[in-house]
Amino acid sequence: MPKKYGQLASQKVEKVIDEYKHGKLKSGTSGKKVISRKQAVAIGLSEARRAGGKVPPPPRSRSTQH
Repeated sequence: MPKKYGQLASQKVEKVIDEYKHGKLKSGTSGKKVISRKQAVAIGLSEARRAGGKVPPPPRSRSTQH
């Protein structure tokens, strides 16, 4: 089975987590300090996607139509 994430994604997430641990990671739109580890990983994966790394697409929200 092939790997889900590529080397570039791993490097980006590692860099972002390091920024998060040192309290330097800011949210893109509001500029507030990131306090959630999950949000930090999501930011790293997003950066890797933009850089052309091997990352699966973000999950789509389900519609609740009745």
